[in-house]
Amino acid sequence: MLKIRPYEPIDRDQLVDIWEAASRVGHPFLTESDIQEQKALVRDVYLPQAQNWVAQAEHGAVGFIGLLDNFVGGLFVDPRVHRAGVGRKLVEHAALLKGHLEVEVYARNEAAVLFYHRVSFVEIGRRSTDDQGRQLELIRLRRD
Repeated sequence: MLKIRPYEPIDRDQLVDIWEAASRVGHPFLTESDIQEQKALVRDVYLPQAQNWVAQAEHGAVGFIGLLDNFVGGLFVDPRVHRAGVGRKLVEHAALLKGHLEVEVYARNEAAVLFYHRVSFVEIGRRSTDDQGRQLELIRLRRD
């Protein structure tokens, strides 16, 4: 049975591991240096600053969503449980809390783009570079 619960600081290392595994699957276009740089940001900046919700299965955390008000700063699910409804449950939980939601995803992460369309997000814009200035197009999506 999957439970959505608030993040606790003790979750940090497990969620960083989930983030890394999911990022390596969804973002194969990032370099090893990019991954390590972003991993430190997730651990030291994003997890402490966001309102995080953890998808908890019997054996431990299997995913999480980080919210900055109505913006989904991150949604990551352990690749071993991809396509099992974990991401959908996290989005539904966030929508109950916040109402409308917005997110940005890499255009090259086709699985994420398709996922967000399946959970009722629509594209509202694009930008040609990511937050680090890399030439990686981002798609902004919104769910009302």
